[in-house]
Amino acid sequence: MTFTLRPGHHAPLGATAFAEGVNFAVFSENATGMDLCLFDEEGRETRIPFRERTLNVWHGFAVGVKPGQRYGLRAYGLYDPAAGLRFNPNKLLIDPYARAIEGVVDYREPVFGYVGSPKSGLAGTNIPPHYRVLDPRDSAHGVPKGIVVDNSFDWEGDRLPRVPWADTVLYETHVKSISKLHEAVPPELRGTYLGLASEPIVDHLVRLGVTTVELLPIHEHMDEWPIAARGMQNYWGYATLGFFAPDHRYASKPGAQVTEFKTLVKALHARGIEVVLDVVYNHTGEGGDDGPTVSLRGLDNAAYYRLSANDRSSYEDYSGCGNSLNMLHPQTLKLVMDSLRYWVTTMHVDGFRFDLASTLARETSAVDKMSAFFDIIHQDPIVSNVKLIAEPWDLGQGGYQVGNFPVLWTEWNGRYRDAVRRFWIGQANTVSDMGYRLTGSSDLYEDDGRRPAASINFVTAHDGFTLRDLVSYERKRNEANGEDNRDGWDDNLSWNCGVEGESSLSTVEVLRCRQQRNFLATLMLSQGVPMLTSGDEMGKTQHGNNNAFVQDSAVSWLDWNLEERQEKLLRFVQDLVAFRAKHPVFRRHRFLRGTRVGGSELKDITWFHPAGREMNALDWEKPTDATLGFLLSGDALDWRDAAGEAVIDDSFLVLLNGARADVLFVLPESAWGSRWKVRIDTMLDTLGEGEGGEFAPGSTIVLRTSSVMVLERLTK
Repeated sequence: MTFTLRPGHHAPLGATAFAEGVNFAVFSENATGMDLCLFDEEGRETRIPFRERTLNVWHGFAVGVKPGQRYGLRAYGLYDPAAGLRFNPNKLLIDPYARAIEGVVDYREPVFGYVGSPKSGLAGTNIPPHYRVLDPRDSAHGVPKGIVVDNSFDWEGDRLPRVPWADTVLYETHVKSISKLHEAVPPELRGTYLGLASEPIVDHLVRLGVTTVELLPIHEHMDEWPIAARGMQNYWGYATLGFFAPDHRYASKPGAQVTEFKTLVKALHARGIEVVLDVVYNHTGEGGDDGPTVSLRGLDNAAYYRLSANDRSSYEDYSGCGNSLNMLHPQTLKLVMDSLRYWVTTMHVDGFRFDLASTLARETSAVDKMSAFFDIIHQDPIVSNVKLIAEPWDLGQGGYQVGNFPVLWTEWNGRYRDAVRRFWIGQANTVSDMGYRLTGSSDLYEDDGRRPAASINFVTAHDGFTLRDLVSYERKRNEANGEDNRDGWDDNLSWNCGVEGESSLSTVEVLRCRQQRNFLATLMLSQGVPMLTSGDEMGKTQHGNNNAFVQDSAVSWLDWNLEERQEKLLRFVQDLVAFRAKHPVFRRHRFLRGTRVGGSELKDITWFHPAGREMNALDWEKPTDATLGFLLSGDALDWRDAAGEAVIDDSFLVLLNGARADVLFVLPESAWGSRWKVRIDTMLDTLGEGEGGEFAPGSTIVLRTSSVMVLERLTK
């Protein structure tokens, strides 16, 4: 191949296609030279040195190059790990701005930049990192290639659904897992973007009442060396290789990942469903100082990664994955922001969930809510107007920051998860905490101007037990992950209902099904934004594996061949989500006050002791049982619709009994209601009127062990 490289332009970064050719631009402030490497269909490489460098960006316009061209980069400079520099032109590098990537990192090839690396066949394995010397062998055969992309696509008038936060129901899922085993999805589409976009899957989401799908990472990823070394793969994808490229694993046809991802987004938007991406900007798959050199490490290690002040050959690691991106450097911030804007403007996504978001806010070593990362998000006219969800913790000191993110952000509420789990295993001392969690966690979010929707409420997530396993196992079963069961959480706040693991005892099964309904009812009756984990709505089990990130197998895939108990649970969840959508009293826009609002008949919330009286301070401080009752007033919402009309709803009494025994509960007297009618009872496997029908004020009912009951206040 012969190509002419004109000067071109330093912006935009990456590969930008035009009629005459492609402009290539790559940042490196510390490199002394840079090659553009073009590959033909047989893998033959043509190297073209960049001659132009503007504002630390190497650039050139390659005449005659077209979309579909495979390419990479080679960076020249000093190889001095002790100074934080790891340039090695023998190592092919992936453009961090590549819009598509082909291939996987092949550890059988010399993809490590130093002598003494794993699989290198060279001496020096025990040499300290800062004394390692440059590996002279070429890595091109083991490194994925960027693909020049044609961004043309017929969106057919696609628009973001813009679902209000208060109305949002999140559904966390994995692109492959959800459709891989669905028999109604065409075989060639199962486990792909188009599989998720297929009618059977989208119909399921619509019937379930989901408004927003939160996808586990779909950025192009790599399998980290420690995982690959034991014959595993990073199935979840939390090891980013390209921040602009959709993962090629989920394309039904080679090279079609960009178009098929756009097709997925368009299909979901057409049914009113938003798409939120789980994004990993806290670290990359290159790992620590002994990891491979495939992209950022070789382009400008000192700019892109946080290096230890005492030893710049090593990395500050707040992610537990070997490295942390350097949010103190302007180019790294630009990389992140350019990526976020690209996914909104070009790929039409509706928001982001930021993995280990505390890492992004570390200025020096401490997490700082006034950090440059938060500032740049806040002022950005595009990113500031989509859904922003933080996983508000990392593995560093002071990393647990639930409740401390800025005003634009919502947060995975880990305190909600823990309190609800403790309550439903019968811990009475959780009652006071549950009061906050059920009402939107005002103790965490109100002081900085946020509303109940800042709390993303969840009981389970991809990381940890499934809901079915949460009520079936007290000990993890992670042997299949290849780490001798050392990985995953040991403290799961779970209860196996009397038998560890699978059981044929009908009494155990009945209780497990009820406990699942209890968790799901609590989730949907809480103020804030509920998040369902894919498969929980139909009793998915991973057989006790609480860290299935390496399981690209039936352990992770959803089994759509449902038993009768699973079908009943699915119908229960569908009805439960519909009940929440029908009643705004369970998705308030403002925090509850415990007072009358705007002339309302009742206080917006009243808490009740099982004796039928209002709870007092001692009831909160020293509860005798994991039991709670609260009345939500439908005429005290302090909420107006788009037309300016006051929003009014029915009033409901919610009773929760997490104790291991039945509790007698006296219903509120006539001052609070003339009659009470059962609307939800988790003793039943369907959502309906419930047994017992209507009750008079002051009646005593039996609130069964481990159950939820919701009664509507009738005044006529």
